[in-house]
Amino acid sequence: MPRFHYKSYKGIILFGRNLRKNQTTSEKLLWTFLRRKSFHGYKFLRQHPIFYSIINKRVEFFIADFYCSELKLIIELDGKIHEKNKEYDSERDLKLLNKCIYVLRIKNEELDNMNSVIKILDETKNRLTSQNNIKEAK
Repeated sequence: MPRFHYKSYKGIILFGRNLRKNQTTSEKLLWTFLRRKSFHGYKFLRQHPIFYSIINKRVEFFIADFYCSELKLIIELDGKIHEKNKEYDSERDLKLLNKCIYVLRIKNEELDNMNSVIKILDETKNRLTSQNNIKEAK
C-alpha cells in the first residue's frame, strides 16, 4: 500500500473504513482467525492507520492490514504487488521498527497452510512477549 498524505484525520479514518469494506480473500481468511480476541486473547484491528510524521500539516501514515497494540505487532499480507514494492516495504518496516512496532510479513500463498501460519504467529507472539515483558492476554 503506497504512502498517502491527508490533511484531515477524518479522511484517513474513512480511507481505512473503505479498505475494511473491500478486504481481499486472504485478509478475510486471516481475519476469521484474529477477530474477537481469538488469538491468545489479543485484540487486533484491521486496516488500521499508523501515523509516523506530520510535515506542513500533512499527515504521513501507513495502513496496516492487522495491528495489535498490546504486542506492538503489525501483520502484513503480501500479494503479488509486494514483489514490485520490496524497497518501499523495507523503508516502511524500518520506520515502524523505529516506532518499536514489529512487522510480520506473510505471503498470501502461505495462508493455504493455516497451521503453518498459526505456528509462525505463535512464535512471533512468544518472542515479542518475552522481549518486551508483555503479559499474556486473558
